[in-house]
Amino acid sequence: MPKLIVNEWIKIFKRPGTFVMIGLLVLSVIATGVLTKVYSNNKQTANHQWEQQVKQEIKEYQKQIKELPSTSVNVKKDLERKVAIDQYRLDHKIPPTKETTGWTFIKDSSALISFAGLFTIIIAAGIVASEFSWGTVKLLLIRPIKRYKILLSKYMTVILFDLFMLAILFASAAILGFALFGTGDGNNVHLAYSNGSVVEQNMFLYLIKTYLLASIDVIMITTMAFMISAVFRNSSMATGLSIFLLFMGGTITSLIASRYDWAKYILFANTDLTQYFDGVPLVKGMTVGFSVIMLLIYFFVFQLLAFRVFTKRDVAA
Repeated sequence: MPKLIVNEWIKIFKRPGTFVMIGLLVLSVIATGVLTKVYSNNKQTANHQWEQQVKQEIKEYQKQIKELPSTSVNVKKDLERKVAIDQYRLDHKIPPTKETTGWTFIKDSSALISFAGLFTIIIAAGIVASEFSWGTVKLLLIRPIKRYKILLSKYMTVILFDLFMLAILFASAAILGFALFGTGDGNNVHLAYSNGSVVEQNMFLYLIKTYLLASIDVIMITTMAFMISAVFRNSSMATGLSIFLLFMGGTITSLIASRYDWAKYILFANTDLTQYFDGVPLVKGMTVGFSVIMLLIYFFVFQLLAFRVFTKRDVAA
């Protein structure tokens, strides 16, 4: 199995497009950093009236909560989260900061995880389908290796590539962020909202967790793209459908969840596990255990379809 994975890894990096993808990801981080440096006001001055400002924010949030219609459940939950965090700041004398630091830049760069996921989807969509379109699948299957091992090695390669791109994003954001903005005032604590209460978290561990949890969405959609590639042997279909769901799946699910509780069974209602560690569930009553079970069910279905069809298909047909 390791040799098969190495072989697939070599295939990926023999393509010039792979280095283009890596370059585009790094350039995106650089562009974000330069624009942030140029247009942000990074001069942090002592604000002795921050407590009064936070109290005013709480009043505004509470007023908005009262004025919201009963259908705006998600907006109301988000405002309640902000009120809780602001109240925690007042109780524990933790002033808010508007300054951009290396830590905040790494956090903001997590928005590019979907961009990195786009490249992973392209790899996943073509890693099986391209073998059929190029006619190399027969050469691959005549080896004395079971089909499921061949397919598993391809899937493991895709996951490793996703983690590789995630590591490049985190490392480039960290290097550029600290080079341009420094470490700030040294207060590396993140205030997270979980289970109705506010907790303090180490910033570095919080960022690692954020990147890993945010990548679950990409991994699930990548798995779906891999399944489509194996079942339909069509990389264009796998790429197009997966990219659409990557950028629109969450939005569509949120709209459905605002009216129907059954939305919690949709894949994209469960891919964002950060809602349990630093936010509020999309649908009332959802738990981290429920989301993990739903993700495992979808994952099992995708893999069952991919491996079932690939191992039984007559490649001569």
